[in-house]
Amino acid sequence: MNLSLTGISFAIIALVAGALVPLQAASNAELGRALGHPLWATVVSLLVSVVIAIPVILAMRVPAPILDQIGQLPIWVWFGGIAGVIYITSALILVPRLGATRFIVCVIAGQMLISLILDQYGLMNLPMKEINAGRLVGVTFVLLGMIMVLWLTPSSPNSSNVKASITDDLNTIESAPTSSAKSIYHFES
Repeated sequence: MNLSLTGISFAIIALVAGALVPLQAASNAELGRALGHPLWATVVSLLVSVVIAIPVILAMRVPAPILDQIGQLPIWVWFGGIAGVIYITSALILVPRLGATRFIVCVIAGQMLISLILDQYGLMNLPMKEINAGRLVGVTFVLLGMIMVLWLTPSSPNSSNVKASITDDLNTIESAPTSSAKSIYHFES
């Protein structure tokens, strides 16, 4: 990307959008705690998205969707909805355990790694953008940053304790009645 005014504007918009992600994770975690189960919070979060999107679509006078070729679309186009449920539910469960910073740094590292692969091979109809030294160094710094945040900060939990805690939470979610599922949300400072 060049440093034109348009390029800088797009980068600022992306930065603001990225800044909303930890707020989404924290608000969804609280919603999950209040509703008693992460999956109900996921449903409510996605319904709020629909309730907000529809008036925006109407206000912008967006034309009706073109549905005549929907049956011929590749199966992977539906992955966005699946990924949304996985991400929101993961955030609901993991943010209270890891904290917003640790969760988001892992999310960003995962996004960077997959983005390199998507760009390199032009997967999912994206334009091909070859991996180069600048991209590799940048992603390496992101991964090193993730390692520093996770393991080199005094308050970071032992990764095996986090794994055991998450496994216990998932077992609790599967076996507990809805009214007792709130017990999985205990927060550590």
